[in-house]
Amino acid sequence: MVYSTLQKSQKFLASSRQVHKTATHVAARSAPEDTVTSSFASFIRAARPEHLSPTVRQRSKRMILDSIGVGLVGSTTRVFDIALRYCRELYSSVAVSSVYGKPGVKLSPTLAAFTNGVATHSMDFDDTWHPATHPSGAILPALLAASQMLPPNSKPNGLDFLLAFNVGLEVQGRLMHFSTEAHDIPKRFHPPSVVGTLGSAAATAKLLSLSSAQCCHALGIAASLAGAPMANAATQAKPLHVGNATRLGLEAALLAGRGMEANPLILDDIPGCSGFSAFYSVYQPKPLSAPGEHHEFLLEKQDIAFKRFPAHLGMHWVVDAALSVRNLFINYAGSFSPSLIRTIMLKIPVSKYINRPFPSSEHQARHSFQFNACAALLDGEVGLGSFSESSIHRQELRELLDKVVVEHPEDNVANFDKMYGEVALLLHSGDVLTGKCDTFYGHWRKPLSKESLLKKFRSNASHVLPEEKIEAIITLVDNLENLSDSSQLACSL
Repeated sequence: MVYSTLQKSQKFLASSRQVHKTATHVAARSAPEDTVTSSFASFIRAARPEHLSPTVRQRSKRMILDSIGVGLVGSTTRVFDIALRYCRELYSSVAVSSVYGKPGVKLSPTLAAFTNGVATHSMDFDDTWHPATHPSGAILPALLAASQMLPPNSKPNGLDFLLAFNVGLEVQGRLMHFSTEAHDIPKRFHPPSVVGTLGSAAATAKLLSLSSAQCCHALGIAASLAGAPMANAATQAKPLHVGNATRLGLEAALLAGRGMEANPLILDDIPGCSGFSAFYSVYQPKPLSAPGEHHEFLLEKQDIAFKRFPAHLGMHWVVDAALSVRNLFINYAGSFSPSLIRTIMLKIPVSKYINRPFPSSEHQARHSFQFNACAALLDGEVGLGSFSESSIHRQELRELLDKVVVEHPEDNVANFDKMYGEVALLLHSGDVLTGKCDTFYGHWRKPLSKESLLKKFRSNASHVLPEEKIEAIITLVDNLENLSDSSQLACSL
């Protein structure tokens, strides 16, 4: 019965990389020309491997490797276990797609994408772009799952995979530039749940070779599946935002491939009828130019931020500032002695959901300026162990938190390209020591070295994989353009 179902599934999926016979009437009814939405659909359809510059290829492969690593270590978390158990117990479907860190476990493609997306964001360890979103986790799991669900004679090669990944990135980046609101730390919608869902749809549509009309409908369907509120930040529900984005984008592309239609103007600004503008204020969409010599991918212009420790990106500024002032303190006093400190002054941007004076859970701690500054001061580092229950509830840490006072300088805006973190120690002696960071190591202005990125990947992957498999994944990603079958990457997880 399972074999019969699998044959039927593969028969459908083999045709996914062409215009489906059941949907030829949809393809014939193309979206209106010269619209923003149709320009995005045309871009997805027309993008070719030769449009990717060496810089874009190299940067995107770094993103892929890092995202796999944080997904693998994320497969050790409780929220991942909940998601995996949910998928295995409640759904019985064709199980062909791999799960991070669980050799031998297979799920249906959409559920594998969901579970791997949850793993990627389970520790808030995944990459971040500007305007703010987590781009890789929203698209990579969908592409990994899709590459495995296609039958052997229709497998995309590694270059196809890399191109689809970059199409998904480009769509996310362009959508975020439609509103000035998106440039600041978000207040309403968690960005990957919005732009990530459409990015996943675009990437999968590209991998499946959908027609321009089908790509247009995939974006429209994805818009109806997008959106999650920021109120669920710092809870176990937040990783679901990325899991749902990658899964629902994949589903949107599959539905469009089967003939489902949506509004062909979903990205356009239509007065009195909100489309994608429902997610952002001051919405000013622009057409996406055709790929080619006059189009420059956004990843070419701006690199990505990779995190050195598993916490909200904003924490990296205060941690580096805290480590800086800690060194000054040790030079001043000979050792770090909290009893000499009267007040810890934090100068941070206004952002309510990451201003948490006394976090009580690991997820709250990952979203607390105060906690991360104090953990860095006390331990001289922030890492995986910093967010354990025992670490969070240490008496000496709570005593430091009691000394924290927060200020919000007007020049410190809630924007990942402009903000800074400052930590000042006001001592009982009357002396003041100050550390400030405006660009942490790992920011797109100060990217991680190849050695640092590989060290992070090896450390993350070592929690669930043996050394030989870890090195094999590094080699696969490094030579992705030369893979004849991109599903080899998914199978290696």
